[in-house]
Amino acid sequence: MHGALFPRPRAVVAPGAVHVPAWLSEERQRELVEVCRDWARGPVPIRHTVLPSGGVMSVQTVCVGWHWQPYRYTRTAGDVNGARVAEFPDWLAELGRAAVAGAYGAPQESGAYDPASYAPDTALVNFYDGDARMGMHQDKDERSGAPVVSLSIGDRCVFRFGNTTDRGRPYTDVELSSGDLFVFGGPSRFAYHGVPKVYPGTADPATGMSGGRLNITLRETGLR
Repeated sequence: MHGALFPRPRAVVAPGAVHVPAWLSEERQRELVEVCRDWARGPVPIRHTVLPSGGVMSVQTVCVGWHWQPYRYTRTAGDVNGARVAEFPDWLAELGRAAVAGAYGAPQESGAYDPASYAPDTALVNFYDGDARMGMHQDKDERSGAPVVSLSIGDRCVFRFGNTTDRGRPYTDVELSSGDLFVFGGPSRFAYHGVPKVYPGTADPATGMSGGRLNITLRETGLR
């Protein structure tokens, strides 16, 4: 069990992949939970994404800025209700730049990436209940190679961060707790990653989540 007496250290998991524990304050987590609840109601509501194979993802997803469906981005959600997704707010882009700056504190870890140049324009918000999983995959539908920012709120999970070649080993399992930040870019931008396990009942209601895991990922699509 983590606590104030045993702070978890910042860790470089792979070149360009950085884990920063407890990056979000409880207050900021509550604010993000509330805005995510608003997004989940629409204009394009949260849903289980249907894959081209006919399979259905166990996580529930709502998008902001651009609508993601396998394996492309659109402004409108033709696979849901045809509505245009919510606009990507400036304050979320500012949070993304702060996150990249918080992760890439040393040039040798970031490949000299300048956090001020980070311009995310989409957010994929995934909700995991206790049974939800995310298989190993690459985030490669974007035209930009800018880093991906991942924020966790609610239940703890195992985040499996792999290599850029395939879904198998080598990979590293990282425990992500509520408030944690994970950024991957540079040599690790197209690493396979997934969530093989969520720990139900580990969410602190003070964060605004009584159960389940909320994952907010910010990306640059490179689209106009």
